[in-house]
Amino acid sequence: MVGFDMRGLTPAPVTPFTEDGAVDYEAIQRLGSWLGSIDGVKGLVVLGHAGEGTFLTVDEQVSVIKAFVKSVGNKIPIIAGITGEGTEVAALEAKRAKEAGAAAGLLYPSHGWLRFGYQPGAPQDRYRRVYEVSGLPLILFQYPDNTKATYNLQTMLDIAAQPGCFAMKNGVRNMRRWDTEIPVIRAQRPDLQILSCHDEYLLHTSFDVDGFLVGYGNIAPEPLIELIKAGKAKDYKKARAIHDQLLPVTKSVYHRGSHMEGTVALKHALVARGILTHATVRPPLLPLEAGAEQEIHAAINAASLSKVIL
Repeated sequence: MVGFDMRGLTPAPVTPFTEDGAVDYEAIQRLGSWLGSIDGVKGLVVLGHAGEGTFLTVDEQVSVIKAFVKSVGNKIPIIAGITGEGTEVAALEAKRAKEAGAAAGLLYPSHGWLRFGYQPGAPQDRYRRVYEVSGLPLILFQYPDNTKATYNLQTMLDIAAQPGCFAMKNGVRNMRRWDTEIPVIRAQRPDLQILSCHDEYLLHTSFDVDGFLVGYGNIAPEPLIELIKAGKAKDYKKARAIHDQLLPVTKSVYHRGSHMEGTVALKHALVARGILTHATVRPPLLPLEAGAEQEIHAAINAASLSKVIL
């Protein structure tokens, strides 16, 4: 069977940089080894939005995959974000990722679709071709409903039925669509593992999923694993308590002006937890406004997320 068990938490780690902007491989080792040591973490998705994957050179992308593979010591799989716009470009990117040690790929939509939409059948063809060329098992990535790159229900069902597709990262961010489409996908594609990536809506989505695939997993893996368990047990009271415990962090990281700022905020939160020493990002990301760092550190404390002893 293609793929592996993702029924739990799959963090999407940041890519740490040195203060002069180079990839910080020592920090990757710290971050990856910590996340990989936590029971309930099923894998790591690198080079995604949280990982600033599209801001790296091709050589850096390959080196980051290798560094995260090394950091987890083969305990859990490394999944690579595949972001190339052209289908053949993405297929070659997936092939490089597999050769670098990635066990699967999270295939992004072609980014031109965000503005212009896609031709019927084009997403299905993208998944088919990338898997055909690379042999890399793929995770279907559902974009928010307010973009033109969001897939309609039939497109998701079609992709999920194709060889190589074993899981779905759903970030539709339209709860009307979530509540009506997830049951259909469950019924028609029962083998597909469904993962929520709604960092800011995890309470609502926790009762319907096999797991979470979230940048949030960088900074709060321990309570998020408990939230997944509560959701599977249909224990709303416990799930709500965890949600409320984390709400200061959710607000300081994800209730910002732009979701892109969440990556910068994640790095500040990792400093607060003792994993990173600074929150350097690459353009087009910019530092957060004055006072944001203190706010994020205070939120981490309020949520009782302690310093990690490595």
